[in-house]
Amino acid sequence: MSHDKHRFEGASKYILDDELSKIVNVSMAIEMPLLLKGEPGTGKTMLAHAIAESLHMPLIVLNVKSSMKLLDALYQYDTLTRLNDSRFGDSQRDVSNIEEYIKMGKIGQAFVADERTVLLIDEIDKADTDFQDDMLDVLDQMQFDIMEIDKTIKAKHRPVIIITSNAKKDLSDPFLGRCNFHHIAFPDADVMRRIVDVHFPTINDDMAEACITTFYRLREFRGIEKKPATRELINWIRALQADPDFKVKQLHKGESPYLGILFKKSGDLNLAIQQMSRLRI
Repeated sequence: MSHDKHRFEGASKYILDDELSKIVNVSMAIEMPLLLKGEPGTGKTMLAHAIAESLHMPLIVLNVKSSMKLLDALYQYDTLTRLNDSRFGDSQRDVSNIEEYIKMGKIGQAFVADERTVLLIDEIDKADTDFQDDMLDVLDQMQFDIMEIDKTIKAKHRPVIIITSNAKKDLSDPFLGRCNFHHIAFPDADVMRRIVDVHFPTINDDMAEACITTFYRLREFRGIEKKPATRELINWIRALQADPDFKVKQLHKGESPYLGILFKKSGDLNLAIQQMSRLRI
């Protein structure tokens, strides 16, 4: 873990390679958003959590939805509550003061925070192009206007901005041009062993290697829509360890208990069961 509060060198349960460490620190130094791409389960989202943990910064998470408008991420004007207050008059709020009915969205929260934050904008590829480009305009300027009260909100501290994409659709060229970029590849077996060791410090070599070997073999099954990722592997090992009847030799014999922990879609689970059965014939 980092001893320099201005540099990120990893966190307690996040395995970090040199290239990723460098791009994170460069992005913080030149105050540019860092766009992370990679398949689900490569640690894109967890990187923001690790940065916040390591640098002792609050983490603010904006989970992007396909229907989301930029205003939702900046602030909301609660007209319904104001209307109810004006009708029933039993609130401590001043109905004539609209500012009392303004609630900051996630970007707004990062701007008004009294200390520097890590702002995670998760799955930006779900948003339309206008949302993406307009959001970066706000993040470039570090300010936005609240029209209802004719007030400009300026960031007290520029947040560390991490943006993730599962690459389900292309991002616009202007968007890409305003971010630093890093692709996080799915961990190979050696890196995965390091990850497993972090989560299970007392796991023995035979158990770890058997689980990892089986895991990668399962990921190669044909027709799987949602391949198991690192989180599924960790949960699977946890389940195997919790089962008093489980023996590592089951994996060596080609058995794979609790496939439902690895495959979350029924179609994938059925395919995995079928292909496992063929392997054991």
